Amino acid sequence: MTTKNTDQVAVDVQSLYKSYGPLEVLKGIDFAVKQSELVCVIGPSGSGKSTLLRCINLLEVPTSGRVFVNGIEITHPDVDLDATRSRVGMVFQQFNLFPHLNVLRNVTIAPERVLRLPRSEAERIARDGLDRVGLAAKADAFPDQLSGGQQQRVAIARALAMHPALMLFDEPTSALDPELVGEVLAVMRQLKKDGMTMLVVTHEMGFAREVADRVVFMDGGKIVEDGPPSDVIGNPRQERTRHFLRRVLHPEV
Repeated sequence: MTTKNTDQVAVDVQSLYKSYGPLEVLKGIDFAVKQSELVCVIGPSGSGKSTLLRCINLLEVPTSGRVFVNGIEITHPDVDLDATRSRVGMVFQQFNLFPHLNVLRNVTIAPERVLRLPRSEAERIARDGLDRVGLAAKADAFPDQLSGGQQQRVAIARALAMHPALMLFDEPTSALDPELVGEVLAVMRQLKKDGMTMLVVTHEMGFAREVADRVVFMDGGKIVEDGPPSDVIGNPRQERTRHFLRRVLHPEV
């Protein structure tokens, strides 16, 4: 199996293509994410952003190309997929919590079943994670007793309980009421300060501008621009990027 030096690179995507029948969604994606880097992926609906994330942890199998995560080629046919996925946390638009389990149990179930940790150790890790997202007092609550923002923070704690080296966020605030968005973004800001490597698909341009190390703009299944937020959002080179940002930042115009 192919491995690469992981001193600096957490994710390395090479010539990635993904098709669904005749529909080509990703058209030759090449990019890398460094350790402790936060990269925001922006672009219009249907541009391939979510498909890119799902290919990075093989929720979708690429049609062709190679993906390395922490130096391991996860697209290799002999990869230990469960072991690789356990090092990649993913937070979706929907919270996907088990409604019949309390918060603590939602967070402990994966460490127990995947990492084979004893329940006492899994609960210690879960409580630490809930404290990290500001929800230590909600351990015994059930999902329907929580706000959407709280549920998403539980989902983040659940991902953190697996001690991931990489966190993927697929529009984590898009299902939230506007007044609840800030609490989730605050947790993500703290994760950035803590050195977590993150790849974030988002429409939150303020967050991308303020917190991201890099912004990737995708359109039509390709990367159109990739650079610091001050360039891609503040002074984009491509007309496609400028058009998208005008629509997002000034929808009333």
